[in-house]
Amino acid sequence: MSMTDLTKLSAVEAGRKIAAGQFKSVDLVAAALVRAETLDDRLHAFALRLDEDALAEAKALDAETAEGKSRGPLHGVPVAVKDLCDMAGHPTAAGLPMFRDRTAKADATVVERLRAAGCVIIGKTELSEGALALHHPDVTKPVNPWRDDLWTGSSSSGSGVSVAAGIVPAAIGSDTGGSIRFPALCNGIVGLKPTWGRVSRHGVFPLSWTLDHVGPLARTVEDAAAMLQAIAGRDDNDSTTIPAPVPDYLAATGAGVKGLRIGFDEGYATDGVIPETVAAMKKALASLEGQGATICDYTMPDTSAANAAWTPICLSEAWSVHEELAVDTPEGYSEGFREALAAGKAFTGADYARANLARREFVGALDRVFAEVDLLLVPVTPNPVPTVEEFARICPDPEGLERLIRFTCLYDVSGNPTITLPAGLSETGEPLAFQLVAPRLEEARLFQAGKVVEEAFGFDNLAPLD
Repeated sequence: MSMTDLTKLSAVEAGRKIAAGQFKSVDLVAAALVRAETLDDRLHAFALRLDEDALAEAKALDAETAEGKSRGPLHGVPVAVKDLCDMAGHPTAAGLPMFRDRTAKADATVVERLRAAGCVIIGKTELSEGALALHHPDVTKPVNPWRDDLWTGSSSSGSGVSVAAGIVPAAIGSDTGGSIRFPALCNGIVGLKPTWGRVSRHGVFPLSWTLDHVGPLARTVEDAAAMLQAIAGRDDNDSTTIPAPVPDYLAATGAGVKGLRIGFDEGYATDGVIPETVAAMKKALASLEGQGATICDYTMPDTSAANAAWTPICLSEAWSVHEELAVDTPEGYSEGFREALAAGKAFTGADYARANLARREFVGALDRVFAEVDLLLVPVTPNPVPTVEEFARICPDPEGLERLIRFTCLYDVSGNPTITLPAGLSETGEPLAFQLVAPRLEEARLFQAGKVVEEAFGFDNLAPLD
């Protein structure tokens, strides 16, 4: 296979071919590195490249393959991790230039687990400042490979771009208000935000302790399932991780949807939503019903208080993370990030308590919905994918930002898992997507339904860069 053909493979497909001896991990990793070298001066997806380390790891994994050993379906496959994740001996900048010399002493748990699964980490991807909304002015923003003027989805932008550009088939992102789902939407790929506590956050630089989720962005539903399989599970270094056993997520992708109840509240899911997203959701519903799922009406509980709770929770917790540095070295932050931290500082304990009460009430109301249905189908955002310039105007506007994130931040507040599925392109070339939402710890249902929807759309989600 040519180097270009190698970079078009999904992660699971590549792993199968390595296991079958059709090529070696070092061939696949070399192809990824060549593609990164060719494209990243334009796309700026990477904060740090690890070419020599990656090739050495690939050679070691090939030696294991030659001995008949395999670490699993991702053995020898190149991936990338968001530059919030510690890697021993390398900096974790977290989108902050003042952190570029902040060298990690140990690997984050998610990095350890990727390596244990046989993944080869070729680099660390760029992100917005402190994983909030906007990139630091001294950081070169990643560029959307579908259209240069389009937003890349903020925080996990580099991870999304690296997958859509065909540099890696999967990458790690994080999601506090939508930062796995927005890059998935904007870059036309799959994004999986797991249940809060399903994946360890040990060694991952925080934005908001109780809202942060770590999960994969990937080319296919199978790839997302295999990545979650690799990184999920209890971690003694993170007491918030859930001790429940990790199911066989990859097997779930072939389980079908017969008997699954898909909830669709048309009033909620279409309110102010662009017609092309509505049409895509209805196509998805038809495909799920055609494969044996039952489409159920339900009434979404009031979301206004839970959505409003996101800001005081996120920003007050961000202040708690950055307080010492913000006092001692305020010049290390952009003006916008300083303003966000000041807003977090200004929230009172009573504000935070009320926000968490609203969170608990919404979690209970959503649990009652999930007693009646197995999955919800909802938009990612009511808007079309904005341009970079449009997003810069939306971000400081409280009403505009609330509209943009009202279908995403809700499930960070509740901790429910979601999968974002690409649904092709609009007539004007913007990627389309929607999300499925599951009860806590029911990611397997997302993979069951996601695979059916993926096959129905048949969308080639590699951006046309060649």
